Amino acid sequence: MFGHTKKLILETLIGVTEMKDKAKKVQELVIDCLNGDHEDALVVEGIINTYGFSHEKIAAHKEEIRELLNDMPSDFHAGAGGGMSFLNLCMDKAGEQWAEHPTMESLVVLGIAADMAHYSMPRNMWTVLPGGMPYITFTTDSKHEKI
Repeated sequence: MFGHTKKLILETLIGVTEMKDKAKKVQELVIDCLNGDHEDALVVEGIINTYGFSHEKIAAHKEEIRELLNDMPSDFHAGAGGGMSFLNLCMDKAGEQWAEHPTMESLVVLGIAADMAHYSMPRNMWTVLPGGMPYITFTTDSKHEKI
């Protein structure tokens, strides 16, 4: 079931020749964490794709995912801006463009899988948002994580 998604992601990512370190790290993490066709996958709906992750791999990479999310602008974080449009996620907190939309989606779904990100509004409300894209909130500090 998720094998097709993994193939599409790999084809998209391989086509990128000059990747910045953050984008490359996100791409490596999403590929490593994908669970293929296993029934016990942690299923996360992205903006375009649905991903099936390994619970164990997400847990093993949780701190790396946290570090990547923390390198994004404070507007995305619950304790600061409270959430921001997906369209603004292409820039990191230093104001540098670090990714294109497919890699941005990968970071969001890794964050959701690690219980450190969520969509600020339900999917059926996205049409009222700029560009029809969701607002994303990161909850990388322990007081916001679910137990």
